[in-house]
Amino acid sequence: MKAFIVKSYGKKEKLYLTDWAEPTVNENDVLVKVHSAGVNSLDALIRNGEFKLFLPYKPPFVNGHDVAGVVTKVGSKVSKFKVGDEIYSRPSDYRVGTFAEYISIDENDVALKPKNLTMEEAGSIPLVGLTAWHLLK
Repeated sequence: MKAFIVKSYGKKEKLYLTDWAEPTVNENDVLVKVHSAGVNSLDALIRNGEFKLFLPYKPPFVNGHDVAGVVTKVGSKVSKFKVGDEIYSRPSDYRVGTFAEYISIDENDVALKPKNLTMEEAGSIPLVGLTAWHLLK
């Protein structure tokens, strides 16, 4: 599969398109074919190395925290989703990687995409929506 990776930390660092291993699907995971991935400030801060103390990803890694796509495979213990479901998600820390063709996500971090949203709209919502919800709550 293809993915955009961060080869090293730095403000001037670019993302590189490369071949990357398809993610493994654990028993509680869904494999998602990425249709749309949002890009937000957190992605830039991680790439810049400003979050290394809190999120010490070891380069090279696939960045990206917002996704909308279609479930293509489910783990043996997945009960909320099936192949073909349109979803959106903000994967947990250390499970990020939405800047790729596929991502494996714990089913607890996934929601069905509202039918009235496009994939692009749904892919832009998870992290900023979660942030807004936390501020309001």
